[in-house]
This record gives sequence, C-alpha cells and structure tokens, in this order.
Amino acid sequence: MKEEENLNWKLVKTTHLVTDKWIDFRSNVYELPDGTVFEPYYNFTRKNYVVIIAYDTEGNCLCVRQFRHGIGEVITEFPAGAIDSDDYSEMFTQKYLDEVALPAAKRELKEETGYVSDSFTHLFTVPDCATVSSNYAYIFVAKNCRKVSDLHLDDIEFLNCHKFKPEEIDDMIQNGQFKQSVHIMAWLMQKK
Repeated sequence: MKEEENLNWKLVKTTHLVTDKWIDFRSNVYELPDGTVFEPYYNFTRKNYVVIIAYDTEGNCLCVRQFRHGIGEVITEFPAGAIDSDDYSEMFTQKYLDEVALPAAKRELKEETGYVSDSFTHLFTVPDCATVSSNYAYIFVAKNCRKVSDLHLDDIEFLNCHKFKPEEIDDMIQNGQFKQSVHIMAWLMQKK
C-alpha cells in the first residue's frame, strides 16, 4: 500500500545492550517518516513460544498457577513455554509449525501438567507485543488430554496445575484474575 510507505521508520543504528540465551535487548536510533531522528527506542527479541488451551476428557481446562515477575504476582494462565529453536528463517512455514512449534506445545503440556493429547490444533500465530518485541506466540488447542505423568519442570519453574470449568475461565477473565493478554486473546478466539 502506498500510504504505508509514508509510515515506515528507517533503522539508523542498533546497540545491543544485553545479549544472552534469554534476550537480545537493543537501543535503536530511527529516522521517522518526517526525517526527524528519534532515540533511544528500545526493543528486544526473545524466543518464540507456545500457548496451549488444553481440555481434559471431561471438558475441564488445564491451567497453571505461577509467579510472574513482570507484575510481581502469582497468576493463572494456560500452559506455555519457549520454543527451543534459534532458527527463525522458516518461522511462518508449515514445516516450522509441524517440526518445531507443535513438538514444543506437546512438550510444554506434558511438562507443566503431566497430560498428553492426540488432538492438537494450531489456532493462530500472533506477535507477542508488536510494539517492543519481535517474538511470536503459537496458539494451540489440545482436546481429550489424559494424565500420564507427574510434572517435569525446568530448574527455575515453580508452578501448580489446576483444572477449571470453561465458565470459571470466563469469570476469571471478567474479574481480572486471568491476566496474560495473549492467553485471554487465545481463549476468546477459540470460543468463536
């Protein structure tokens, strides 16, 4: 679209402030569409991740409760976790979805809940926070989940698995008790 050409910011310079296995945090200098130079504009790259809306065989939703240091609270959310791949070249292909994102969703569901499913559906993929980050969330729905093991958490994961009826999820969202924005969007989209 021609009008979009007048909206693009031109990247002039990037300074990597923190780069490790968790994040690439940058300070950027941009030239704005009117020629003004603006700095600093901070953005970052983290790993892409999966979110799984999981239903057990009785129609209950499997959720986890864990501390989220961004807001300093223990909150309820869906099972989710990082995609262990640094190759973003095929991120929007069916191959990436089948060979990278789906296995990550299956792994995270089992690790965080002890449940597995033979019925996974990719719902959609969305930027996590397009304003400041370049990572994407891959949203899946898993049905007929069955318990097969205990939780298998990473060294820095401390969480509990809980079951909720779908109407309880609706109530928690309405009452501000279910706070992850991408998880809320996923919930609302899968209800369509």
